[in-house]
Amino acid sequence: MSTEINESVAAYDVFNGDADGICALHQLRLAEPLTAELITGAKRDIDLLNRFSSKSGDRLTVLDISLDSNIAALRQHLKAGAEVTYFDHHNAAQAFEHEHLHLYCDMAADVCSSILVNRYLNGLYWKWAVVAAYGDNLPAVANVMAGEAGLNQSQREQLQELGTLLNYNAYGESVDDLHFHPAALYQAMHDYIDPFDFLHNAAQFAVLRNAYASDMAFMQDLRADMESELTSIYILPAQAWARRVSGILANQLTQEEHGKSFAVLTAKPDGSYVVSIRSGEADHCPAGQFCSAFATGGGRRGAGGINHLPASEVDSFVQAFIAYFEKMEIPQLSLT
Repeated sequence: MSTEINESVAAYDVFNGDADGICALHQLRLAEPLTAELITGAKRDIDLLNRFSSKSGDRLTVLDISLDSNIAALRQHLKAGAEVTYFDHHNAAQAFEHEHLHLYCDMAADVCSSILVNRYLNGLYWKWAVVAAYGDNLPAVANVMAGEAGLNQSQREQLQELGTLLNYNAYGESVDDLHFHPAALYQAMHDYIDPFDFLHNAAQFAVLRNAYASDMAFMQDLRADMESELTSIYILPAQAWARRVSGILANQLTQEEHGKSFAVLTAKPDGSYVVSIRSGEADHCPAGQFCSAFATGGGRRGAGGINHLPASEVDSFVQAFIAYFEKMEIPQLSLT
């Protein structure tokens, strides 16, 4: 039965456009149907609470976007009298208690927002949490969940492919780089209770599979621009395919070389860079902590990013990256 709300108030579903954000909302709305305005964007569009105003009684559901990056807007919505339910696993150093804030936050390295929703729903739609865990670069966690539920290897691989493709679709400078707007992809996916039905029948899955294969072909000849035993740095050109594969490349590298940390810098049209970081030692060298030292950075223990790194700061970034993830002092370095 659909949840009913007073017609004088509004409902907003605010979610990251990646696999985790979409799957988290999908699970929640399968269990708690609600007609709401969808607020989302490309993966790095995380200041989503600034995009709208609310009033007393409005209902906000927020999934998989950093609380710290939205703290001022969150306080404003609460001050206006909105009721906020918030699921997230990113850094939340500024978290606070409020009578109208229901916060479900866990910053452990083996948790994603869909897993938090799965816990909240007592495993009601667990397959989608598995899809999200695969997409959010938590394959070990996903394999355990899938194994405990009795899925065979072929089924796990199918869910892993779906999670990867949903996540792939979210990467880009803006939604113009994406194959599907995340809101449209969520709406298409929401017609399917079972992820296997979606991947076998949805046209969107076939489109993403073909597009992913095409973009991945560009990655075959990529080599690190700088590397050591503990770290590697890749620099990608200012092209749409590069913007779409940057996060996938970072995830792929961490799976291929466990214990190593990676930085993928992708050139933007204005000459600056967007950066994806993956930590090989999430507990001792959290990626989110490193990225938060930059004006437009943030993330979680295993993965983080910087939305805007000026070209003039690349050299200092490289030095800081190596010093942090190799836990050593180094001389000034530059990329050549």
